[in-house]
Amino acid sequence: MIREARKQDCKQAAVLILDAIHDIANALTGESEKGKVLKQLERYYCQERNRISYRNCLVKAVDDYPVGIVVAYDGKDAEALDEPIRDHLRQKSGKPPVIDQEADANDYYLDTISVSPVHGGKGYGTELLQAAMQHAKELGYGTVSLNVEESNARARQLYERLGFSAKKTIMINGHLYYYMIKPV
Repeated sequence: MIREARKQDCKQAAVLILDAIHDIANALTGESEKGKVLKQLERYYCQERNRISYRNCLVKAVDDYPVGIVVAYDGKDAEALDEPIRDHLRQKSGKPPVIDQEADANDYYLDTISVSPVHGGKGYGTELLQAAMQHAKELGYGTVSLNVEESNARARQLYERLGFSAKKTIMINGHLYYYMIKPV
């Protein structure tokens, strides 16, 4: 079942998000130790407003246990949604943080899609993507977008099979990504 995320999903959500975004999580948390990265991702997830807040997530649950997640929001809100993250990083380092712009302002942006490796290959990622695209359509968006690392051919094939096409290449945290869009 796909459902709205809940604050109490935070531990599983943090693991799923880290599995998907890898070193981007280090940049967003200001941490390098896995345990500390996960704790800060949990804190972000439980906040009411930031890019990975539970309010921006749908969860794939099996027996009400989160096994997959999609994080999505309006691209034009990205700057404001990153402000709590920038505040945390500024307090931690004392320096003005730089967070790469990942989304175009006119798209409903699928920031993170992740399924537990234990549950991979069951179609849960496709279910999450379809639920997020349906949500975008219901909200009146014309396009959805996502980024896929240039080296992740398997994920790119899935997105292309679902109707996404590469619009441009962007740099996120020092890695090249295809910015892919799909009309909804």
